[in-house]
Amino acid sequence: MKLLAFMMQTGGHIAGWRHPRAAERALCDIDYFRELGQTAERGLFDGVFLADYVGYHPVKSAEIFAGTESPKLDPLAVLSTIAAATDTIGLIGTASTTYSQPYDLARRFASLDHLSKGRAGWNIVTSTMENEAHNYGREAHMGHSERYARAEEFVAVARRLWDSWEEGAYLADKDSGRCTDPGRISAVNHAGEHFRVAGPLTVPRSPQGHPVLVQAGASATGQRFAAGHAEVIFTSHPTIATAKAFRSAMHAQLAEFGRSPESLKVMPAITPILGASRAEAKDLQRELDALIPTQVALSKLEALLGNIDLSGHDPDGPLPTLPEAALAGQNSTRDRVLELATRETLSLRELARRVAGGRTSHSVVGTASDIAETLIAWEREGAADGFVISPPVLPAGLSDFVDEVVPILQERGHFRQAYEGSSLRANLGLAVPENSFTHDPHSRMAPEIF
Repeated sequence: MKLLAFMMQTGGHIAGWRHPRAAERALCDIDYFRELGQTAERGLFDGVFLADYVGYHPVKSAEIFAGTESPKLDPLAVLSTIAAATDTIGLIGTASTTYSQPYDLARRFASLDHLSKGRAGWNIVTSTMENEAHNYGREAHMGHSERYARAEEFVAVARRLWDSWEEGAYLADKDSGRCTDPGRISAVNHAGEHFRVAGPLTVPRSPQGHPVLVQAGASATGQRFAAGHAEVIFTSHPTIATAKAFRSAMHAQLAEFGRSPESLKVMPAITPILGASRAEAKDLQRELDALIPTQVALSKLEALLGNIDLSGHDPDGPLPTLPEAALAGQNSTRDRVLELATRETLSLRELARRVAGGRTSHSVVGTASDIAETLIAWEREGAADGFVISPPVLPAGLSDFVDEVVPILQERGHFRQAYEGSSLRANLGLAVPENSFTHDPHSRMAPEIF
């Protein structure tokens, strides 16, 4: 199986940062990120994964903001520091197609791929928050369909820019005095609905050809976008059955784009809550959930249930009957929350803390053997190609997983004993993409067009 380490602040649990084993005031500390990268590499993970936003989620109060928001440095800057402290671990960073430009982003990711010797990956997002729009001079956020139309064009342009230097274009021939071969460098001359980009890129084709493309869209449009472009898809599912159905659906869509199942790694997010015994693991889960401020937990529950207002209801009473508008239409997340509340007869406070704790991941609570068995079962049943591991507390939780769970996966024959190669593509088992200009010489632009 493939493994990515999700570096979610100082813990994948929403209150993980408050736990005694969490790093303190670490999110602007270079040594913290280097340690995470080195630990993941010691555990032979395929890569580390950094989420990002360029704004803030809307909140109802300063109290909720104070309990949920933390510093977020630029992912490519952070990944560059990890690259310098490691040798093989992949480096996946989030960047938005809505609030970036193709030339700048293509150049930055190609630079990271060169400087890391072929370890860069781009998590493609379209952004979702109004505050992000306001930070980039827009009065309102783009609509869903417009964001994805822009993303389609963005990725197409980035690919052409990464291809604009063919193999052999960078000569550095001291004897002849030729640093480059202009005949192997092409303009892009793109003029589309959203972008006008001349090209070529100022960076030669990078070691992987293109950085590995990662995507996490859950909507039907997002899934179709992933089927057309993504090489890794980051997803979240509560059960083997839902994960298996999702992976099968993605494989069916890949075929429509002429792609094979091997070209896309489907990787659900898992939060391993690990204890020496199952009772100890359960105690840790309860300890973490108790650290979530009630107002923070309720705000997360309100969002998951369709932004309903739960104020005025007794937190120690049951979940109130939802208004008909909140129950309309298909909403798998809402339905899972309602099923949990009914099955375990949880109070409103308990339910809120339970659903808030895992952020975007499915929690697995138990011993190292329990967690390893769960991952193996999901892989064996065809529910996953690997997992995005989001430890509840960092850096301790990642060290625990590497020291206790990885050896069991190795002993059972489900995880590598050594890296297969030196690049992220090689270790994920992904092919290097063909250069579109080499593949179709007629599409080359003469160098004087620059």
